[in-house]
Amino acid sequence: MKKILFPLLRGLKQAQYWLIAKVVLALLALLRLLPADAALNFADRTARTIGPWVGRHRVAMDNLRKAYPDKPDAELETIARDMWGNMARLAVEYIFIDRLFDFDPQDPQVGRVEVNGIDIFVRLREERKPHIFFTGHLGNFEFLPIGAAAFDLQVSALFRPPNNPYLAEQLFSARRATMGELLASKAGVAFALARILERGGNIGVLVDQKFHRGVQTTFFGRECETSPLVPKLARQYECDVYPARCIRLPGNRFRLDIFERLDLPRAPDGRVDVAATAQLLNDTVEGWVREDPGQWMWFHKRWKIVGR
Repeated sequence: MKKILFPLLRGLKQAQYWLIAKVVLALLALLRLLPADAALNFADRTARTIGPWVGRHRVAMDNLRKAYPDKPDAELETIARDMWGNMARLAVEYIFIDRLFDFDPQDPQVGRVEVNGIDIFVRLREERKPHIFFTGHLGNFEFLPIGAAAFDLQVSALFRPPNNPYLAEQLFSARRATMGELLASKAGVAFALARILERGGNIGVLVDQKFHRGVQTTFFGRECETSPLVPKLARQYECDVYPARCIRLPGNRFRLDIFERLDLPRAPDGRVDVAATAQLLNDTVEGWVREDPGQWMWFHKRWKIVGR
């Protein structure tokens, strides 16, 4: 019976993925017919209305109540609706990315995108050594490797593909066209990242997702597990680690911020302290989220700990 049931359920799941992908891609194709600003504003308004009715909204509200125990529910609800608007914008921005990212290093005052830390980008481009960049799911974080490429600084970005394989394929194609080398987060990817650093390349990593059996840390004062990947690579290759983020601004504008390298905590033997560095990364991202909580994805089960 199991030999029949399992393939049937797997087939039904694939059919569901296919149908969802077709609907999503059709909607995006229709939005592509609109001017970029109109499409983004429409997606934002729609998501703010629909978002509170999906199951993940309860996860978001629970996380917000625990992160901000002193804030009233009405304020937390506003943050959650902001989050849904931002997530909808992220999805639609993929189809307009060629129109939206218009930063020109030769004329940085013109366009939708502004950059803080131009001098850092220029300096790192000239350095003949590897670098690690990290960020969180804030604003349009996909703009960061594109921004680096605008300065001829190539960054190989680690990403987690969606569970839906049909959407994942389309998303990968869209990303690869503008972002250069992409590495899917799966078994063995740490070795691929290590090889890039060994040859003096640069990598970009998102650090604000849960990681099964990771380093015990805290985020917004709550226990969570954090990937040790960035701290371990920094320790092994003694390379500098730079925080970077993208923030949405009013009027469908964006700001990329790249900050000076972190002063990484060291163990008594002088090597990078993996646990303390993982906590430092969390603290950095938490500071960004507190500045504009509506731009972070609160529906993610960041604090889920395996075995509890």
